[in-house]
Amino acid sequence: MTSELSEEAQEVLDEIEEQNVDFLRLQFTDILGTIKNVSITADQAEKAFTEGIYFDGSSINGFVRIQESDMRLDPDPSTFSVLPWRENVEGGSSARLICDVIDTSTGEPFSGDPRGVLKDAIDRAEEMGYDVNAAPEPEFFLFEEDENGRATTNTNDAGGYFDLAPKDLASDVRRDIIYGLEDMGFDIEASHHEVAQGQHEINFTYDDALTTADNVATFRSVVRAIAAEHDLHATFMPKPIPRINGSGMHTHISLFQDGDNAFYDEDGQFGLSETAQSFIAGILDHAPAIAAVTNPTVNSYKRLVPGYEAPVYVAWSDRNRSALIRKPAARTPAAARIEARFPDPSCNPYLAFAALIHAGLDGIERDLECDDPVRENIYEFDEEKREEYGITTLPENLGEAIDELESDEVVSDALGEHVYENFVEAKRQEHKEYLVDVSQWELDQYLEKF
Repeated sequence: MTSELSEEAQEVLDEIEEQNVDFLRLQFTDILGTIKNVSITADQAEKAFTEGIYFDGSSINGFVRIQESDMRLDPDPSTFSVLPWRENVEGGSSARLICDVIDTSTGEPFSGDPRGVLKDAIDRAEEMGYDVNAAPEPEFFLFEEDENGRATTNTNDAGGYFDLAPKDLASDVRRDIIYGLEDMGFDIEASHHEVAQGQHEINFTYDDALTTADNVATFRSVVRAIAAEHDLHATFMPKPIPRINGSGMHTHISLFQDGDNAFYDEDGQFGLSETAQSFIAGILDHAPAIAAVTNPTVNSYKRLVPGYEAPVYVAWSDRNRSALIRKPAARTPAAARIEARFPDPSCNPYLAFAALIHAGLDGIERDLECDDPVRENIYEFDEEKREEYGITTLPENLGEAIDELESDEVVSDALGEHVYENFVEAKRQEHKEYLVDVSQWELDQYLEKF
């Protein structure tokens, strides 16, 4: 590959010089959502834009086999951002660029690149006349580190929902995280202590789906790095402590058509258009399979249990937080949206958004109708009443979720053949390893009893 330097790339090169950047991190994610990066010196930036940077794809989880290993990273100049911490001894700074992965054997985008999977979903929406916006609410825990710098599960405060200091001892950490995110171009809406001790949330404004997925990946990195500067460990594990609330990533989605919010209808039920209701119906129809992608770990299903504010019931509501999807209040027509409450922050955001988008678009294409919203607390329903309302539940564990994914053509096709096959293989293995493990709970319960 050799290409002319684009205007956007030249602007990045100019900014690299102005910001005294001497190292660049070229970032991408593997299929499981783990950020990978290759560091290059700033004087290699132009080469990265015109020729790409080559790497061994066989070393990346779920990418390719050893005999087909050569991959290329093409940096997206729109994702350039200086990292909000100084890393270099001589005063220079580091920046990052998020990359698309190219299959060198064909010169085409690599089918196993999660960012490419989301781009395909966005392309499908555009073919139907829609632009997709998203805004996530990733929650996280802050834990103390031990004397060796390893993470514990000891929270650094005893605060609760919206608490202030002295109960909330992490307000300074959140402040530094927010400053760092703002330095990287984030527009922060709010931050607060969450329900559980040591649990926090920082919300950033909505954007197009691709930018938002990039932002989620960046957000997780920045939170961890700045927490570490405070000798704390930040984790996006869904349920690190038993019997308290886990961490979710409630995801707000809306579609726009010709500049107008396609989800808004002044005369529609709760101000929602038929398009919005069909989109909701599509997500509900495919929710059990989507869960494998939006809730992709064994631990995810420790969060998805009744009684801890996590939604497990396949239903929607305009007010009820026990439902899988909620229609939040909107101040303006442009703010009309839906909120999928079941994703958690351990997911690969590119794959999670792609699954949600394809499922919703399937609902629109099939002209699905929503059931009536459930305005009561579903947690208080017994099984008979749930059957009366036609309310089903999400899978109870990762194995069941993968079963649902394998039987759902829409969601499996959303991932593409390469990602789907490698994702299922990895998650089957994860669940198998979990099943043969013996937990501390089992030892405490049975070792001396039997």
